[in-house]
Amino acid sequence: MLETNIVLIRHGETAWNAERRLQGHIDIALNAEGQRQAAALAAALAGEDIDAIVASDLQRALQTAQAVAGARGVQVQTDPALRERCYGGFEGLLYAEIAERFPLEFARWQARDIDALMPSGARSAESFRQFYVRSVDAILGWAAAYPGQSIALVAHGGVLECAYRAATGLPLETPRHFAVLNASINRFTVANGKLRLVSWGGVAHLAPRVHDELA
Repeated sequence: MLETNIVLIRHGETAWNAERRLQGHIDIALNAEGQRQAAALAAALAGEDIDAIVASDLQRALQTAQAVAGARGVQVQTDPALRERCYGGFEGLLYAEIAERFPLEFARWQARDIDALMPSGARSAESFRQFYVRSVDAILGWAAAYPGQSIALVAHGGVLECAYRAATGLPLETPRHFAVLNASINRFTVANGKLRLVSWGGVAHLAPRVHDELA
């Protein structure tokens, strides 16, 4: 039984993360804080053996992955199956705006109706169940491509949530009781097609450097 090690990473912060504007498939770049987080993440992982780095093709994930790739000489591979959930007409709106414009759909979303669909916008929305299957299949597919090796997958908050639920058996309908943090380090293993959670939410590397006030 060959076990694949996965470092699953949420992209660094964007301006839309900071203001709670729903991104989905809209392609938003890292902000200055996100770039700092990506550099800190790269430094934290510099000593690890990583055989492949794969990112969502949205630039916030790709930029984060490229920071990790750095001087390793590893080419970042991209996979649209690692994208965030598509939220259709909700995308680009603040949470308060969604609640005002689409009260019924917003209520179903907040009630964790996993088969509910948002109104279509520039793209057709996915239900949470559809998104979960896509995300977990993508993660397991990359694990199968690198049996017995170590890979880094850089994705989005929703993808991380799906991985956590798959690894712990947490039902999709239950509220999310765990944090999903920008530029966090989350470790899993995959053996026999099953995800196992090793550690979650590592962010010690993101603490600002402490300066001596007398220096």
